[in-house]
Amino acid sequence: QVQVVESGGGLVQAGGSLRLSCAASGVIFSSLNMGWYRQAPGKQRDLVASITKGASTNYADSVKGRFTISRDNAKNTVYLQMNDLEPEDTAVYYCSLYDISSGRAYWGRGTQVTVSS
Repeated sequence: QVQVVESGGGLVQAGGSLRLSCAASGVIFSSLNMGWYRQAPGKQRDLVASITKGASTNYADSVKGRFTISRDNAKNTVYLQMNDLEPEDTAVYYCSLYDISSGRAYWGRGTQVTVSS
């Protein structure tokens, strides 16, 4: 069974940093495209950053220059380094994995990020 587990969320002050991790099991990690999404209360779930099998990255305009997505295939883990956090970044952050071979997508339960003023 495929499992996706996010970690690293927490409470920080504006201007602080957090690093989120997403560990996957039950999949061939090197064949996956990956994305970090976030959802604030009452809002839709939006893509924050993505990284392809070939390590090409993409970012939402709101986080460009502040967030960095990376992957470590040897550790079956994808990261989201978040710097210069703003209260507007407060949300539940979700990791999504897309299996290129099967066409299936897998989601974690999410991890809460709260940024205070």
